[in-house]
Amino acid sequence: MALSRRVLLVAMAGGALAGCQGTAGRSAGAGALPSAGAAASAGASAQATATVTGSIAATPSPAPTPTPDPPASEPPAQEPTRAEMVRRYGSTAPTDWGLEVAGVLTALPEGERATALTFDACGGPGGNGYDADLIDFLRAHAVPATLFLNARWIDANPDTFERLAADPLFEIGNHGTVHRPLSVTGRSAYGIAGTGDVGEVYDEVAGNANKLTALLGHPPRFFRSGTAHYDDVATRVVADLGERVAGFTVNGDGGATLSASEVRREVAGAGPGAIVIGHMNHPGGGTAPGVAAAVPGMLAAGRRFVRLSDVI
Repeated sequence: MALSRRVLLVAMAGGALAGCQGTAGRSAGAGALPSAGAAASAGASAQATATVTGSIAATPSPAPTPTPDPPASEPPAQEPTRAEMVRRYGSTAPTDWGLEVAGVLTALPEGERATALTFDACGGPGGNGYDADLIDFLRAHAVPATLFLNARWIDANPDTFERLAADPLFEIGNHGTVHRPLSVTGRSAYGIAGTGDVGEVYDEVAGNANKLTALLGHPPRFFRSGTAHYDDVATRVVADLGERVAGFTVNGDGGATLSASEVRREVAGAGPGAIVIGHMNHPGGGTAPGVAAAVPGMLAAGRRFVRLSDVI
């Protein structure tokens, strides 16, 4: 099955690294001590029983069988540290670079007939907007989507983030800490400087993953870098950090630059099994009206829409 792909256009860059702390809850129970009256009553009863049966030789009770200790549980897997990842991959030279390298998901599993809509929120200068029309349309038509949110966008839109995270229609993905292409050699894409080494790859992925884990209560399952460019060493780092790299099959809005009619054409042309990329941080652009023009016809034709985690 051949599916079209458009070239990803310039995304937003820059911004400051932000962090957050996680919280954990625990519960405990306490047993009640017997009252003094209950204890006295129990003692009197025992004494009376001993008087009645005192002339009868007591048969010793068999010793109780010791209860075996429960088997030790496996300790939870620990995320590799930055230093460990540098030791693991610091001397490994990449052999591939671009949108489609080893480790990048560019379509849904073979045979899957649904389509996955994914929308990025890049954050930073000019990229902290929120396309409420797009999200309202998806909600009105019960169309699920995976939302890739950058740490800077989350910091700029905390209330909106909370509402999106609480909505079961949406799944939150990791769009990086400062929206950089993922490289271990400093390669850039569309004029945006990439991460310069393995340590910076770790920072770009783990920084926002830690933020999302604290906010959501669980780690994100999917990662997409700024510009969606990677080398094949960087994708291995992402995998070792427990996330899947989500690419795309169809570029639905050309980096939030296409008109509504162009977005409609691209989205409507996405075949079964396609992952569609768009943007949700440019209100007033062509993304929302284009998606709103394309999706009803797809639904009428029987197309099913899924979040990435629904099928992967």
